[in-house]
Amino acid sequence: MSQQLEQVKSLIELREKARLGGGQKRIDSQHQKGKYTARERIAMLLDEGSFEEFDMFVTHRCTNFEMEKKTFLGDGVVTGYGTIYGRLVYVFAQDFTVFGGSLSESFAMKICKVMDQAMKMGAPVIGLNDSGGARIQEGVNALAGYAEIFQRNILASGVVPQISAIFGPCAGGAVYSPALTDFNIMAKGTSYMFLTGPKVVKTVTGEDVSQEELGGASVHASKSGVAHFAVDSEEEGIQVIRELLGYIPQNNLEEAPIVPTDDPIDRLEDSLNEIIPDNPNKPYDMYEVIGAIIDDGKFLEVHKDYARNIIVGFARFNGISVGIVANQPKYLAGVLDNNSSRKAARFVRFCDAFNIPLVTLVDVPGFLPGTQQEYGGIILHGAKLLYAYGEATVPKVTVTLRKSYGGAYCVMSSKHLRGDINYAWPTAEIAVMGPSGAIEVLYGKEMAAAADPAAFAAEKEKEYRDAFANPYNAAKYGYIDDVIEPRNTRFRIIRALQQLANKKLTNPAKKHDNLPL
Repeated sequence: MSQQLEQVKSLIELREKARLGGGQKRIDSQHQKGKYTARERIAMLLDEGSFEEFDMFVTHRCTNFEMEKKTFLGDGVVTGYGTIYGRLVYVFAQDFTVFGGSLSESFAMKICKVMDQAMKMGAPVIGLNDSGGARIQEGVNALAGYAEIFQRNILASGVVPQISAIFGPCAGGAVYSPALTDFNIMAKGTSYMFLTGPKVVKTVTGEDVSQEELGGASVHASKSGVAHFAVDSEEEGIQVIRELLGYIPQNNLEEAPIVPTDDPIDRLEDSLNEIIPDNPNKPYDMYEVIGAIIDDGKFLEVHKDYARNIIVGFARFNGISVGIVANQPKYLAGVLDNNSSRKAARFVRFCDAFNIPLVTLVDVPGFLPGTQQEYGGIILHGAKLLYAYGEATVPKVTVTLRKSYGGAYCVMSSKHLRGDINYAWPTAEIAVMGPSGAIEVLYGKEMAAAADPAAFAAEKEKEYRDAFANPYNAAKYGYIDDVIEPRNTRFRIIRALQQLANKKLTNPAKKHDNLPL
């Protein structure tokens, strides 16, 4: 055999060794935990045969604690690029079979390389996390590696989409990179995220808590809001990533892909003409409205289990990708509170950063009162949503279905926050407050002195409702562009989006804004 053939044979053997990561025994252990390996995850994520790997032969440079005797090709992370539905993406997948997926300086530099490349090429970055944290043997070099990744997350924010999937442990400093990305997906039962683990919590606070209770997928999807999606399996998580990318552009200078549909533009939805209950205090399900007006009923909800009084997610109107923000009267009457304000503000800012039009469906009785909300900073959190809508320059179409009271009217993409097209259903009530509350303020003394206070209140409520609890008062001033027939909502939104397709609006030049945090 010639020397060249020997070298080729040696290369092939090295590649096979690199692909085994920490070895077959550790791969089997990963499978026994119900988890896939880094390479299996990448194969599931990307279009078949599209993956091109970087830095397969990188090893760590650590000599502490006799680490030079333990090296693995690739050093615990698989990096490179490929395509999803034919579109370029960059990817890194942490390999738990190598040192428990712990991060070294070399490991971090591999991730930084794909992130730098993604920024140059204007393509999304996807991180598949499964790591025990910083490699303790490397000390400050591992911490420096984390900070290098964080810096790139920050610079890439709003430039290219960043998506994180947590498919195993993610603790300590490791949690900050996913927290800086646009979307976080966690797998139930096998993934967790926390800054300090159960043992430290027990030592410091005396609390007994399991990993799942402290930082499992369900906790972060419903209580903290850290996870945007909680999935039952890794396969489902990877499918969510692929679906999510279908709604968003490659970068902040492009538009999201248009997906042709057979769903007619002028499809009438007669059920909407009767969906609002006669009793203004009775709920209805906003999901029914969303499903009725979007293309083919396909809605990718974000933060489904968190702050359920507001709904956010992606859909399409005549093939155009949009972000939907909608109050949910079925949960806490659709009121705005701390968590729902933050949830919606973050989503609005993402859509604005990536040129995705916003469709807002309004039925909001106001902000949630009480000491818990005030002490929790409802003023600041409500201001975040107000700020997000006010700074957004993408097309904004707003439809008020029923209630739109007080400060919440202003906040929910009103005309005064540069809403482009603001529609209302005939059932809309746009006022400073609801009729009963208004009557108490306006006629409190007279009501107390009346021979029949209940009859007096009913009469005054009717007067107030006729004068203000309707869309025509706002329409009189041009704050509502048109009062529309509910069954015609889909057609009117699509026509509005078509009209706004070439919208040009820029904010004043500044270093950056200072939104209320």
